[in-house]
Amino acid sequence: MSSETYKSLALLLIRLAFGARLIYGVIDNVVSWDRMLEFEAFLSANGFPVPLVSAILSVYFQLLAGISWVIGYQVRYSALLMTGNFLVALIGFHIIQGDSYLNTAPALHLLCISVLLFAIGPGKYALDKKKG
Repeated sequence: MSSETYKSLALLLIRLAFGARLIYGVIDNVVSWDRMLEFEAFLSANGFPVPLVSAILSVYFQLLAGISWVIGYQVRYSALLMTGNFLVALIGFHIIQGDSYLNTAPALHLLCISVLLFAIGPGKYALDKKKG
């Protein structure tokens, strides 16, 4: 196998793992309005603007990005969106609150993967492989 094949297989593995993580992380908010309201209350308690709108946008952007990464469609666009989402989460909550590294790590890791996918693209095992 060529180095390009290894690179594309690695990107596929990253996309599948972290796309599934995005979906898993928000599916409870998608299927339960009560969970969405809990997220709204969390955002409100931490000073985020328009907390219900912020909660809904964050949840559905993460869901759509997770699906995008799994199927390999519009990966760069969704990765850019997740870069913004996780920058807001890191700065707006974790850093301001002085959160521990272990609590901050999931958002930091998703930010790093988002930047990687934005920069490199989805690899050849993707629906929009011609873009990356």
